[in-house]
Amino acid sequence: MILIGTSGSTKCDWQLVDANKTLVRKSTKGMNPFFMDDVAISDIAKSLGSDILDRKSEIEVVYYFGAGCSSKHFASMVERGLSMVFNKSHLYVKEDIVAAAFATFNGEPSITALMGTGSNACHFDGDIVRQEVSGMDFILGDEGSRSHFGKMLLSKFLKKQLPPEIARDLEQEFRIDKEEILLNVYIKPYANVYLSSFSQFIKERIDHPYLKAMVKQSITEFVETYICSIKNYENLPVHFVGSVPHFFEEVVNEVLEEHQLIKGIFVEEPIDLLVSYLIKKHYKN
Repeated sequence: MILIGTSGSTKCDWQLVDANKTLVRKSTKGMNPFFMDDVAISDIAKSLGSDILDRKSEIEVVYYFGAGCSSKHFASMVERGLSMVFNKSHLYVKEDIVAAAFATFNGEPSITALMGTGSNACHFDGDIVRQEVSGMDFILGDEGSRSHFGKMLLSKFLKKQLPPEIARDLEQEFRIDKEEILLNVYIKPYANVYLSSFSQFIKERIDHPYLKAMVKQSITEFVETYICSIKNYENLPVHFVGSVPHFFEEVVNEVLEEHQLIKGIFVEEPIDLLVSYLIKKHYKN
């Protein structure tokens, strides 16, 4: 029996699997070691409920893929938190881009772009997940993500660069001002989630030329920074995972065409494809 979890900053999807069958599906609060310690992570794992926790002695491996697990330090923090609950299981903890690569792998080398609250990209040949430019979170990176869209929107709002009708709608819908924005971005935790919350506002107005150009600029920066840095990228299919390619597919397609990239598959939630990949991998061994 294996337990598989994929987590962003806001939500973690879990599946308990035995042989080739999913027994339990659950969602919990997201786990990001940038914003919480190992005890908080263990508390979230404890919230999985009796239908999983009553069988924890039977779970051979916990496969966990999450935001913030790109370094050994943060991955170890998640591992410690999970080990407080699953102390008899082998723990496999990797960053979320690895889950995206596994989920979209079809037997041939390819590039996978992960674009949700944050963003990242990698090359996967079935053996090694490689990154030329690693993810740098919302302050230094995350181009092409929902948090980057929100950061651009609020920055232009504060600098009075938005078209009047967009600025008016933003003020009316969110009742925001400079003080509130700076408090949420610089003082309160989960600033990336706060910024990404404005992506729905942008999505609803994506036909506005100014907002569409802004989103396209962000996605173009992502492609040129993360995808075009990968060796032989022109000849590899590029798969897209996450809410951005799902909700802004038209803009992503425009950028793909302009950069003459080979379009792969688009997947909003990778958990089911990831489970299929890991079932084959785990039970083959």
